[in-house]
Amino acid sequence: MQSHADTLDQLNTAVAIFDTDEKLRFFNQAFQKLWGLDSGFLHSAPDNALLLDRLRSEGKIAEQPEWRRWKESLLGAYRAVESQEHWWHLPDGKTIRVVANPQPKGGVTWVFENLTEKMDLESRYQTAVRVQGETLDNLAEGVAVFGPDGRLRLSNPAFAALWGLDADASKPNVHVSTIRDLCDRRAVDSPWGGFVAAITGFDDERRDRHGQTELNNGTVLRYAVIPLPNGQVMMTFVDVTDSVNVERALKDKNEALQKSDQIKNEFVQHVSYELRSPLTNIIGFTELLSLPSTGPLNQKQREYIGHVGSSSSVLLTIVNDILDLATVDAGIMELDISEVHIDRTITAAAELVADRLEEHAIKLRIDAAAAPKTFHGDEIRVRQILYNLLSNAANYAPEASTITLACRQLADGVEFSVHDDGPGMPPDLLDSVFRRFEPRTNGGRRRGAGLGLSIVKSFVELHGGSVRIETGRDKGTTVVCAFPDTPSGIRAAAE
Repeated sequence: MQSHADTLDQLNTAVAIFDTDEKLRFFNQAFQKLWGLDSGFLHSAPDNALLLDRLRSEGKIAEQPEWRRWKESLLGAYRAVESQEHWWHLPDGKTIRVVANPQPKGGVTWVFENLTEKMDLESRYQTAVRVQGETLDNLAEGVAVFGPDGRLRLSNPAFAALWGLDADASKPNVHVSTIRDLCDRRAVDSPWGGFVAAITGFDDERRDRHGQTELNNGTVLRYAVIPLPNGQVMMTFVDVTDSVNVERALKDKNEALQKSDQIKNEFVQHVSYELRSPLTNIIGFTELLSLPSTGPLNQKQREYIGHVGSSSSVLLTIVNDILDLATVDAGIMELDISEVHIDRTITAAAELVADRLEEHAIKLRIDAAAAPKTFHGDEIRVRQILYNLLSNAANYAPEASTITLACRQLADGVEFSVHDDGPGMPPDLLDSVFRRFEPRTNGGRRRGAGLGLSIVKSFVELHGGSVRIETGRDKGTTVVCAFPDTPSGIRAAAE
């Protein structure tokens, strides 16, 4: 009996034994711990009814609506033949399974099993299962899990929808071979052969697999096959049709841009060899026709020859400008960096535009007192920049006005500026002033191709400098070009 008592004391389940007189004759430590009763009271052999009253008075068991009837029903176990089972929900939140087991010689053995943690774990587990189920069911990605036997364990509606499966084909315990037969018909190049090998374990090694497949209806699915630790395999499918279509559109657009760039380069070469050479010939023959040694010309003929020569020169300038811009865009233009003599460069640019200024009685004022003698740059391109600035100013400057070309030393470079007293530019035109092939007709005498300021900006930035415009309606226009001490070409070579 002592050995039996010692054994029961080691159990976590509370046990209490009452004799035929309903007196407590034995209890283990788990019983005393469960109810928190003092050992003196328990060793005094209280009867079962008194014990229940004590538990009720101390608030350790729930209050019953009809206490006397409930207690008599419970103590009916002493007159029963078979075991009885009850569930008690205690005020402190515990759930106790109570088993009353009648003894053959009278008395009852009461077993109190604390199932609080078990029920809590089951509740949490069921909650987690429901949450996971709701999560899977509402995912846009298709998910399917197969067991080691190749049968479907679980799947969500998105899996069936992406592959066009009906409810019977996607319910648990369906074999993967059945699903494969259905899915093979819906894919252009079905990957399900590899899926079956991964699920049934015929692969050489269990490893993650990723890929992409296209269905017959044009849907593109990205899939992942992920082995799970318990021998199961999870497969996920994501509809990436939109992103693939965007990618294809971008690829097509990129190919179109490359093709257009190739066409542009071919056009530039065509212009270079097919247009510039004939224009040079036209200009040369026009000059020969105007010479006295070629033969006498009447006044009308001389005027026509002059118009042909000037128009050819303008066209050659436009062709050269287009070629220069195309060369800059292609990234193949190289600057011939040397010491640029400022006085000489300004004088050369002024001579190129002298005829146009004289035609409209416009004076050119040069302010280079604060300028250095030289700076590093491409002298030909700098002269072309100044010529374009002066030509642009001559186009907008009023009759008999003055254009000012200034140059001054900066802390980190040289600054050229050209000012005219023309009508100026409204603010809404400043954004498009450097845009190509957008000539402005804001009071200008000639409508050109709209390349002058574009070339200025390209050449100045090629030197590593910057261009800005200071203008306003009826305030004239000043174009300012700043060049660094060391052009970017030299800096790159030094690095």
